[in-house]
Amino acid sequence: MRVRRCLSLMAVAGMGFVLSQTSHVLAQNSQVLRLATQSLPPYQMIQNGEMTGIAVERVKCALDRMNVPYEFHMTAWSGAQLGTEMGRFDGFFVGSSNKSRAQYSVPSSPVVSEDLAWYMQLSSDVDPNDQADALSARYSAKFATSKWRYLQSNGYNVIMRPRDAASLLNMLVVGDIDVALEYELIFSHFMEERGLSEEQFRKIPFRRQDMRVHFSKDYVNANPLFLRRFDNMIQLCRDIAE
Repeated sequence: MRVRRCLSLMAVAGMGFVLSQTSHVLAQNSQVLRLATQSLPPYQMIQNGEMTGIAVERVKCALDRMNVPYEFHMTAWSGAQLGTEMGRFDGFFVGSSNKSRAQYSVPSSPVVSEDLAWYMQLSSDVDPNDQADALSARYSAKFATSKWRYLQSNGYNVIMRPRDAASLLNMLVVGDIDVALEYELIFSHFMEERGLSEEQFRKIPFRRQDMRVHFSKDYVNANPLFLRRFDNMIQLCRDIAE
């Protein structure tokens, strides 16, 4: 029997944008998977009135192949995580694994793998790997992320709480901070958006990071076959995309 799907993008008060894929047949018999995300170009973004991006397309690809009805809610990153912890959402994407998230969620196989780097102004002689500079220089990363928590827990002098990568880049450009920690592809996107080039900054590679979907433990426990199937499909969708 052929299943008809309906894709819709809506602005919902207090919830940001919602992308919904529902099967009129499946929706009667299956729980709609509710996943929260944030605006984080080029991984997740609204473009020409549509929710798209590298991570969005890969997660959609996996769920469509599994024939699982879903909704993507674009909201604040802190709200995406808290909403998953409190049961409002069944998971969030994409983010790295950490101890805090592991308390209430289970990570999928990597959706995106990306390089993290330290960014400084060209004239800066700060060494983020030097403990003395960690204490004296001014650092930041996007607030409520694993990057920001890493800086906090490892003794870096964190002075700002930017809500997004564009704000983080602006803080670095105007001199409010000395060092920014961000994914290379994300910072490259916002540099291009502002008419800047990477050659205008000093960059020190940090490490490669896997970013995943984090499904709530309640959802995984209620659907014991789901995660293995999703992991298989996300790998297939990554192979197709790459």
